[in-house]
Amino acid sequence: MKLSGNTILITGGTSGIGFEMAKELLKKGNTVIVTGRDTAKLDRVKTQLPEIHVIQSDVSQAKEVQALRDKVTNEFPDLNVLVNNAGIWQTIDIQKENDLEDLTKEIDINLKGPIRMVQAFLPHLKKKTASAIVNISSGLAFVPFPVAPVYCSTKAALHSFSLSLRVQLKNTPVKIFEIAPPATQTELLSDFSSDDMKGISIMKVEEMVRLTLQGIEQNKYEVTPGQSSQLKFMNRVAPQFILDQLSKTVDGMLKHAPSLGRS
Repeated sequence: MKLSGNTILITGGTSGIGFEMAKELLKKGNTVIVTGRDTAKLDRVKTQLPEIHVIQSDVSQAKEVQALRDKVTNEFPDLNVLVNNAGIWQTIDIQKENDLEDLTKEIDINLKGPIRMVQAFLPHLKKKTASAIVNISSGLAFVPFPVAPVYCSTKAALHSFSLSLRVQLKNTPVKIFEIAPPATQTELLSDFSSDDMKGISIMKVEEMVRLTLQGIEQNKYEVTPGQSSQLKFMNRVAPQFILDQLSKTVDGMLKHAPSLGRS
């Protein structure tokens, strides 16, 4: 897919992979719109990248997704690429007493969010001669990291959703890309110590985004950089072995996990 001259909407574009994608796509001559829940972070993005467009929006709220659809399609009628990047990560010990509302936040943002966004924007994208939906899943869509059981479940579901979406839209102009990042140097990893991440190769966000955009330009519909490719392969040939490897540090990491929604 050509990555210049597009109008691109990126959810969760105020930091990490979303922000880096926005920065690089601007360099390629695209019109880029980013969303986020935090207005202070959006203001900071606008200061760093004056040519970008920012909109406050929360993908976990259906009414806000509808309002975003109406605003973007009205103000940016050339929109032809949607990047579903917004996501959160929670370390959860299911054996603790967790607040039931907080326990499912990842489902609301990581899974319901992209589904809502696709449903809202698909009629518009289907009218374009060349358009795309890019879903950011994870290498943990293929093998779960048991300290984050809900996060991994949402990413596995998003992987499945992307596969189904690609089949259903095969006779439309809309291409479906899935990006499955490995452990990437973003704020999602800020709660982990070097001992927690021992044996895990962490990719720089700049490299992750470079490989992502390269894959999209080459029409590679499933991009699995670095250890994500290994996780996918190992889950096919030795699923119990790779799950055991990712489970080695669980007990130690869960000791420091707070109960969600409780002090």
